[in-house]
Amino acid sequence: MLFKQHILERIAAGKVTLAFRRWKRPTVKVGGTLTTAIGVLAIEEVKLIQPQQINHRQAAQAGFDSLADLRANLMTQRDAPLYRIRFRLAGEDPRIALRRDDDLSVEDLALLLKKLGRYDAASKQGPWTERVLTMIDRQPKTKAGELADLLRLDKEWLKVNIRKLKQLGLTESLTPGYRISPRGAALLDHLKQQEQDA
Repeated sequence: MLFKQHILERIAAGKVTLAFRRWKRPTVKVGGTLTTAIGVLAIEEVKLIQPQQINHRQAAQAGFDSLADLRANLMTQRDAPLYRIRFRLAGEDPRIALRRDDDLSVEDLALLLKKLGRYDAASKQGPWTERVLTMIDRQPKTKAGELADLLRLDKEWLKVNIRKLKQLGLTESLTPGYRISPRGAALLDHLKQQEQDA
């Protein structure tokens, strides 16, 4: 479940607590969480409803200026059952703290290298993790399309896989592009030292 930036800002301010989505099957569940750019959302309700059940107050709680605006938005969504999702901001994105942690122990490094090795081994592109991290380090704030051209990789493939690096706390998303986090920089320093020692 994705939110536009202006809605995320209103969620962070406590002004938006509802969303309405048309889904064949819900992509979130009650008791679960959703990690967003402004923090972790706790999902409190996922309810199948009819469009006529939505009122003006709920439209405002979903970040719309009017019920008519919300209904117009629903018309742009796929033809599927309509769900009302109630949530609250539960805390900071745990990846933020992870990104800041650049004091990598031997165990931290071993775990990261193991995960990156798995990504490399599973990829039809061959080993890519160090190449991508190094390019982001050299070219911060570069759009995904431009990075893909520099690396000779498919843009959509690259975006999906940079998200994997972000989950490990190694990169941060910017507008535009990306940058290496302190944790990612510490890992790259370790890899460079390994190459020098080899």
